Amino acid sequence: MISVQRTGPGPLSPEATQYMVRMRDGVHLATDVYLPPGDVTPGPTVLTRLPYDKCGEYTFMPRIAAYFTARGYRMVVQDVRGKFRSEGETLLFVNEAYDGYDTLDWVVNQQWSDGIVGMWGDSYYGYTQWAAASTGHPALKAMVPRVTGTRLGELPVPIPGQRTHDVEMSVHRFYPLSMFHDRDILDWAIDWTRRPLAAQVEEFFTAVGSRSASYDLWFPHPVSLRRFPAGSPFDAPAVPVLMTIGWWDNCAPWQWSDHRELQRRPAWARNEYLLLEAIDHENTSHFAPGEAMSVETMAARYLDPAVEFFDVFLRGFDTVIPRVRWQLANTGDPSFRSSAVWPPGAAYEMEWQPTATDPSAATLAPVSAAGVAGPAGDVAVWVHDAADPVPSPVADPFGFLREFPDERHLADRPDVLVFTAAPVTVPLDLAGPIRLDAVIGSDGPEMDLFVRLADVAPDGTARLIARGQQTILNPGDAFAVTIDLGHTGYRLPAGHALRLMLASSDAPEFVPAPGTGEHRWTAAKTIPNRQCVYLARTRLTCTVL
Repeated sequence: MISVQRTGPGPLSPEATQYMVRMRDGVHLATDVYLPPGDVTPGPTVLTRLPYDKCGEYTFMPRIAAYFTARGYRMVVQDVRGKFRSEGETLLFVNEAYDGYDTLDWVVNQQWSDGIVGMWGDSYYGYTQWAAASTGHPALKAMVPRVTGTRLGELPVPIPGQRTHDVEMSVHRFYPLSMFHDRDILDWAIDWTRRPLAAQVEEFFTAVGSRSASYDLWFPHPVSLRRFPAGSPFDAPAVPVLMTIGWWDNCAPWQWSDHRELQRRPAWARNEYLLLEAIDHENTSHFAPGEAMSVETMAARYLDPAVEFFDVFLRGFDTVIPRVRWQLANTGDPSFRSSAVWPPGAAYEMEWQPTATDPSAATLAPVSAAGVAGPAGDVAVWVHDAADPVPSPVADPFGFLREFPDERHLADRPDVLVFTAAPVTVPLDLAGPIRLDAVIGSDGPEMDLFVRLADVAPDGTARLIARGQQTILNPGDAFAVTIDLGHTGYRLPAGHALRLMLASSDAPEFVPAPGTGEHRWTAAKTIPNRQCVYLARTRLTCTVL
């Protein structure tokens, strides 16, 4: 029996005036306007378009609006099409570009607007900024997309001729069944151990009496959604953009992908600024893991960078903003370092190689110019069984730092390979990208490779530094693959050691491969697969200072 809890819109804020703003096709979107106290003159506006309820407690938009308006900005907050008080079809991604354009048009025609607009927000309401930017609206003068990406939530599907792709996250298909099923938020739970998973979705549809258009477009035969019908945002006119990326944000790969795209385009590269924080997707800070999520406690680190950025690019202040500001985690010092580029100019690459096939003697050895000596045939083997997958370390991967668990228990599993380096004698500062180049093999039709890099303290505690994962199709006996572990700014203290962990599952955060080659949501049975990695042909590369 599927149990569903429905959350509708919160009460309208007495500080805002709600308007139903007409889009070009006649659909009206619910839009709150907050004005600075006692200020009736035209001025710059901050626009946020989100699907999580403009009046709800989760995003506390009235309090954020009060913060911006107290600093002289008008703020406009809008429920996206099909959500909460807005009209129209509830459908992921496809309407955000032109709805953003039409909303910008409406804003600049109000008597309180001076025709200058900036956009701000996290996650999906970071994506709506890129959607609006793709239209090239001339009023959009700056944006601050946080923990987001233009490919946010993009369903990983095989590309013809390509043998690797991203691993499917559980949230990929569950998001349109909870956040984008209809106007409300629907809270319910899938039993990830009961197969086929798709059968539970049909039970959910029966329970609520309706289907999800977004889910049906993605299953069973995925339709490529037109996120940017006006063209790629990277081909649109460049505007100043402050990219906030979290070291422990599970959505960071999409934002780092955007960063690479921006750097390939000179106009965007000149307008990009990076704010690299020791946070997760829910803005929990590594330096304050117990801090309650509220504007009152987080304002300085959550909103002040945006205010400073808008002051420069919306109001013309002459403040100098560094191109890159970044935090070095695990130092006890939350202050930001600055540099002209990322990684910092003094950074360089160091390599390590996993050695030994005996689990009791597996090590991670630094690679010198001469390399690491070891038998070319060294192969480490493990068995992936989707019926008993490696458990995800946290219950909520979006709020990873709320738990920030000790992961030493993963080393006790036979389906996790563990390689631990010797403790460092002086602190080692990681600052930049991390990757694993490996040659792997499997007797199954597909293979997921999960890579985790951890900090092992003298007492045995193991905390995650970075991670990455890929699905490999038809891996065969030997397939060369590169796993991107993202970027970090992290200090490994003296006496601590790096630990590399390899596995083929991380459930339920990621949907485990059934081992049969069938679709992960329709497979009714699972088959164990034998996986291997060729150690002499495997390298971990970290960027260090």
